[in-house]
Amino acid sequence: ISFNLAADCNAVLKALQPIFQEQGMTETVHNWEDHGYLATYIKKNGSFANLRIHPHGLVLVDLQSYNDHMKGREEVDQLLNKVEERMKELFHGNIKRVKRLPALLRGGVIDRYWPTADGRLVEYDIDEVVYDEDSPFQNIKILHSKQFGNILILSGDVNLAESDLAYTQAIMGSGKEDYTGKEVLILGGGDGGILYEIVKLKPKMVTMVEISFGKWPVIHFYITSNIDQMVIDGCRKYMRKTCGDVLDNLKGECYQVLIEDCIPVLKRYAKEGRMFDYVINDLTAVPISTSPEEDSTWEFLRLILDLSMKVLKQDGKYFTQGNCINLTDALTLYEEQLSRLYCPVEFSKETVCVPSYMELY
Repeated sequence: ISFNLAADCNAVLKALQPIFQEQGMTETVHNWEDHGYLATYIKKNGSFANLRIHPHGLVLVDLQSYNDHMKGREEVDQLLNKVEERMKELFHGNIKRVKRLPALLRGGVIDRYWPTADGRLVEYDIDEVVYDEDSPFQNIKILHSKQFGNILILSGDVNLAESDLAYTQAIMGSGKEDYTGKEVLILGGGDGGILYEIVKLKPKMVTMVEISFGKWPVIHFYITSNIDQMVIDGCRKYMRKTCGDVLDNLKGECYQVLIEDCIPVLKRYAKEGRMFDYVINDLTAVPISTSPEEDSTWEFLRLILDLSMKVLKQDGKYFTQGNCINLTDALTLYEEQLSRLYCPVEFSKETVCVPSYMELY
């Protein structure tokens, strides 16, 4: 609750005290003179409330209930309704805004909360844990969303949902490319979405290289990638709207999936002189900073870029994801890397809305 003017902290406290006392809650009040009041109210069933009154005109009420889902939510709503009514009754002319936030459901069987790339908390409409396994390298979850279908989440990072064809289309060139009869190399892409869509376009051969972790240390960039055989196994069974049948076999008429470390594969292809019309990097998003814990990620991206250029035809194209559009500094850092490659390149970028990310990428 925000006031137009400075708040009379003592008057606010006295106005709200009876509401909590009527609930049989035990009260403790802390007074910091010029810094307002903090009052805590505890109920015998474990529910409690914090009332923070700031003298500059802000009143915060936080409630936590330990009852079952429906009963607890009703209890919280009833108490907040009484708080709002009392405040409007006594201070209506001075109240600037009343804002009520939805309840956070902590400790549930299903985790519904996942951060966006730029750190905003999003509550998903998750209603089922479809798949939850730990591979030797990461935790793999596939959760069902009422809006987005099954969502692949790797070590807490939302990777792709069945709703996210926009992501796959964008990283393939948004329908502007002709893949007919072309040689294509996919790095990562363990959900099978890119492979499935490209195979429909009659390429000559698509080689998808998953990472087996054979020779590289387990560092941050692996955690944010579609990786390892268990990801493929989970997606083959539970993400079929995304991957179709292309993961049923690791080799098809015009594609092959290699469960190998992509670094030595790229080096081998460069040494052999094997060239591709398209290289699609679906390994990891652009890191958001140059902090020490992300230095290895930048090093990895630079290495992948250089090796990819060595296997890309002179008129070929390299597609990759960037990151959330709000992370302008990180995206600028990535663009700076493109001027440091061993060969000159031109680049363009496109912004798309990826449904399950709930942000522009």
